[in-house]
Amino acid sequence: MDTAIEFRVTGRVQGVGFRAFVHKSATQLGLSGWVKNESDGSVVGLAEGDYGLLQELIKQVRMGNRWSSVEGIEEHPRQFSGGYKNFEIRY
Repeated sequence: MDTAIEFRVTGRVQGVGFRAFVHKSATQLGLSGWVKNESDGSVVGLAEGDYGLLQELIKQVRMGNRWSSVEGIEEHPRQFSGGYKNFEIRY
């Protein structure tokens, strides 16, 4: 069943290739949506797709890449829109 999740990640997640890591993870899982940096130092995103694959993405985001240090992650379920063709990095 397709669904969506909005997330906010805090910690050392800017300037360490974190958005590219999330983009690659989401793309490999076949999810659509976006990820971007926030002015407060966090990274936010929205991902849509299969519920199980979204949970896998959150698991990977929680671990982070080798240069990041994830301190916290907030997840908020959202309604699936189907409006995204792929997963993009927003600036």
